[in-house]
Amino acid sequence: MTSEDERADATAARPAAPLADAVTEALGAAGGLAAGVYLRSTTARLLRLAVLSGLPGPLFRPWWRMHVDRRFPVADAYRLGVRVALPNATETMRRYPQFAAGLPFPFGSLYVPVTAGQATYGVLTVLHPALPDAGEAPAGHDRVVRIARELGSALAGLESGGGPAVVWDGEPLCVRPPVARAFEGRVGRFAWDPATGALTADDRCRLLLGCSGAGPPGTGGDLADAVAADDGHRVLAALREAAAGRPAALPLPVRTREGQLRLMEFWTSYAAPAPGAYRVSGTVRDPGPGALGDAAADLLPDGVFCLDRLGTVVYANPRAARLLGRPRPLLVGRSLWECVPWLDHPACEDQLRAALLSPGPVHFHVRRPPAEERTRPDDALLAFSVHAGPELLTCVVRPADQPVRGPVDVRPEDTADPPPSAGPGPSGGPPADPLSPAADEAAPAGPRTAAHVYRPIVLAIALTEAVTARQVSAVVMQELLPAFGGDRLAIYLLQDRHLYLAWESGFPKGFLTPFEGVGLDARIPGVETLTTGRPLFFDSMDELAARYPGLALDAEVGSRAFLPLIASGRPVGSCILGFDRPRGFSGEERTVLTALAGLIAHAMEKAQRYDTEAALARGLQQALLPRRLSAHPAVETAGRYLPGTQGMEVGGDWYDVVSAGDGLALVIGDVQGHGVQAAATMGQLRSAVKAFALGDRPPEEVMSGTNRLLIDLDPGQFASCCYLRLDPATGVARAARAGHPLPLLRHPDGRTEVCDLPGGVVLGVDDTARYPVGELRLEPGAILALYTDGLVERPGVDIDEGVTALRRALARVGAEAAQAAGPSLTSVADRLTATARHTADRPDDIALLLALRRPGRDGGAGGG
Repeated sequence: MTSEDERADATAARPAAPLADAVTEALGAAGGLAAGVYLRSTTARLLRLAVLSGLPGPLFRPWWRMHVDRRFPVADAYRLGVRVALPNATETMRRYPQFAAGLPFPFGSLYVPVTAGQATYGVLTVLHPALPDAGEAPAGHDRVVRIARELGSALAGLESGGGPAVVWDGEPLCVRPPVARAFEGRVGRFAWDPATGALTADDRCRLLLGCSGAGPPGTGGDLADAVAADDGHRVLAALREAAAGRPAALPLPVRTREGQLRLMEFWTSYAAPAPGAYRVSGTVRDPGPGALGDAAADLLPDGVFCLDRLGTVVYANPRAARLLGRPRPLLVGRSLWECVPWLDHPACEDQLRAALLSPGPVHFHVRRPPAEERTRPDDALLAFSVHAGPELLTCVVRPADQPVRGPVDVRPEDTADPPPSAGPGPSGGPPADPLSPAADEAAPAGPRTAAHVYRPIVLAIALTEAVTARQVSAVVMQELLPAFGGDRLAIYLLQDRHLYLAWESGFPKGFLTPFEGVGLDARIPGVETLTTGRPLFFDSMDELAARYPGLALDAEVGSRAFLPLIASGRPVGSCILGFDRPRGFSGEERTVLTALAGLIAHAMEKAQRYDTEAALARGLQQALLPRRLSAHPAVETAGRYLPGTQGMEVGGDWYDVVSAGDGLALVIGDVQGHGVQAAATMGQLRSAVKAFALGDRPPEEVMSGTNRLLIDLDPGQFASCCYLRLDPATGVARAARAGHPLPLLRHPDGRTEVCDLPGGVVLGVDDTARYPVGELRLEPGAILALYTDGLVERPGVDIDEGVTALRRALARVGAEAAQAAGPSLTSVADRLTATARHTADRPDDIALLLALRRPGRDGGAGGG
């Protein structure tokens, strides 16, 4: 292990202690199926699953990484700093369809941010059995919240005193819960203190290891000497790893000196660290058919094998060993996917996930690899039934007597058996299985997971919510890169036979600049993939350089994928995925990436149409909004307009100030909807109101005439409006409303109130509608505020709360302006819209119109 690896492991071990304690405690508090903690990483806005308890880590690889901007409960809990409780699958689908598409099983979940002060470290999550009532809280909800709070304090303590930031960049640590009760009769326990080297063991542990005499093994070396000579060094290595805070996720299969199989498990006793290391607890288990129940299962005609909740085979009867094609000694004590590699298939993974997270049994069929079908054609097609218990999964396997009609028919790829391999396996684990397929040893870095099965569904759902090219690119970055372990993304769009960069992430600053606007005659991979319509995959940068001599490269090592974006046969652009280390691309990955490129292309094509329409709507609206407001010596006015940032962005909000006889007409309105049609309707209404105002028509006539005009135009839209005719000499204003929010009035003494004005229905609904007129008075120095609902509405918040907040803000900023050299209405308008202006996610557009009656203007229009 290099010094860099050692430093990385040491960094990971620091938070591992409190994390492991937290997930174990949360699992028990909530009666959960599984618990885990996501932590922030060194990659900006990326969370990583740090610890997982109660589920096999490899089965949940698609969820190991989580971008904080994804529409997922973990991301929301982290980004918003709120608890997210999803009691059942129905509520999960309603609120998080992308998450539900990946795990469509009947379970509930709880997500609690892990915070301390102003710092958010991650999210504690618990998966639990589904609750029937959407409003019901899971058992131990408050306890889980307290555990998350305590975990935040513990992580903050690790950072105190100038320590490095708590982050997680590696794979998750799979923590095994306390030993299953089902094995109590055949389990011995031991404990080792690395500070003193002392090891204690109970009587059952000594019996299972065949130790003679009354005294237990006294040191770690004694424990290693109690097993077969070939296994002793592995026991010592496991003790050292657990003492360093890195216990193995799977049990260690060893043989006693008499040749009996035993399973040894090691975990870190995080609660009581020794100087420089952690104490280690462990168990020794007899997985053989010693129990009466196992002996009976040995005689069953069907194959029966059992897995613990981390995917380790703990029992297999002879019939199961025959059907799975593996001797029992090579099954028990190993991960199911390690010992039966042809079950390492996305569809099988999905069925096992269903068994782990669903209350009922799961049934599916699997077809043997062709190589094994030739040796046993009578049982080429196998039927599996998986029954989950609180601690074990019982699997029944039998030959299928008829063609598959069940939910799954899996045909794994053919494999060949390599020669036996000696020496330890990955991460210092047991030696590689001589029956593991050679293809697995040469497999790409990215393992086969169900990410490739459900990722197109999740990406498609996410893309339906993206309407701009930038939003589409952001979705690709959040959904595609984490799924395949990429760290670079560039998307180019085609315009006038040239490619222009629409999005980049992860590339060195300025590296992509020379490729901006490159023509379709250039011989570079981003152009070639588009002109040929074929994706290009390069397992290493050397391979890329050999294919394109002289091409500038952004890194010395890594791999790249270039995907054509083609929609309905029309070229749209190119997508470049970068990986920071060499890796192969399996046939399945290439197929999935090519399919995903098609989804991206269609979304980009839609986004380009949207951008064109949005640009037209923006131009139309800017042309229709007043360039300047009518002025009066006794009245100062100021207006602000902010477009929305969702949907079509451009809406139908407008405001205007019009000279009306010897007074001023103030008007504000909001056309329902967004886009070109809303902007066009807004322009027609603004013109109509202005015409009525220039004729100095009474407010009720202005509103009634505009209502009839909108009905005659029949655009299929309605609008709210507030029209106010102000006499600057007296400060008296007469107003009519059509379904519009009530104005606010700030008096010179600082009192701020919601004006109680009568109103009628919105415009465009009833041609007989009447609009009563109300009256109010602006004293010199008073400020009147007219606004649209986008300024006061927030999702999930009553609009009255928004109006109250705006009223208080008007009182505050008005007072601050009055204390300055002189009240500036433009500064007041800027202050009132500051929060909205800096909010990236505005669902609606916003209009604000302010009017100030200048002090000392009690006479006529130009009076002093």
